[in-house]
Amino acid sequence: MATAETFENLKNLQEILVQKYDLEKKVSEAPKQLSNQEDLLTKTRKEFIEQKSAYDAIQEKVTKLKADLEDAVKSREEGEKGVANSTTHREYEALEKQIAEAKDKEEEVRRELQKEEKDLAALDERLKITEDSINFSEQELKTSRESIDNEIAQYNSKLAELQAEEDKITPNLKQETLFKFQRIIQRNSEGIVAVRNGVCTGCHMILPANFANEVREGENNGDKDICFCPYCSRILYYEEVSEDQQEDYFDIGVAGSLAGFDEEFDDEDVDEADDNENTSDNEYENVDSEDDTSVSDEDEDDSDEDMEEDEE
Repeated sequence: MATAETFENLKNLQEILVQKYDLEKKVSEAPKQLSNQEDLLTKTRKEFIEQKSAYDAIQEKVTKLKADLEDAVKSREEGEKGVANSTTHREYEALEKQIAEAKDKEEEVRRELQKEEKDLAALDERLKITEDSINFSEQELKTSRESIDNEIAQYNSKLAELQAEEDKITPNLKQETLFKFQRIIQRNSEGIVAVRNGVCTGCHMILPANFANEVREGENNGDKDICFCPYCSRILYYEEVSEDQQEDYFDIGVAGSLAGFDEEFDDEDVDEADDNENTSDNEYENVDSEDDTSVSDEDEDDSDEDMEEDEE
């Protein structure tokens, strides 16, 4: 038979287990808080690599354009010097053509070089911003890790204290009962509840009368000394209530919606039966009225025939 001490141990253990499972969940989920920061840092690093690759490509192109510009300028200057020393018309024309082509090339290269240098400067600025963002994210992530590590350390310290308290209680309980109780707490955070007026205060279901009496007397067919709610599986103990709060849980009003449904259903049946009876009565009345009318008509016909015979 379950004793008051057993129920008291279960109540105390319930408080410990609720805290314990909550802390274990926090310890498990704490590292997940860093996932967003880590994802952001990874994304920023990837962007930096892509930007650096684009920067290097533009830098290489700028270097080539500068070399092309230098060649065009050199070609133009050589042509200009040759014109001054030309001795024939054909040589003069050739040098003039060289100068014109060099100028066109120089202008084209300068325009393209200015565009690429502008893009290179913008990309360089973006690289600096991205690099600063990486440094900031790394520092922020480091700080978050340290904070979470401190939290986890505090959680583990508290868990050790709770485990010590749990170890003091569990030897006084049966292993089977303890196993079931722990499973219930993990699901519902409430493993032992009172029975009041034949109702489980955990799931608020009305218990069978015999079973409610077993809880009150501390008997149980299955576990011998612990009663489990047949609906929510919580451990049950009986709790007395004051006389003004006592209710008969067999009363229809207390039984709730199902009893109300039956009562409503019975009323509907009665109403429907009354309607059918009234309908039948009305039909009989209509038939009687028709019969009376028919009889009256026959009587009139007979009276008319008698009068005609008398006149003859």
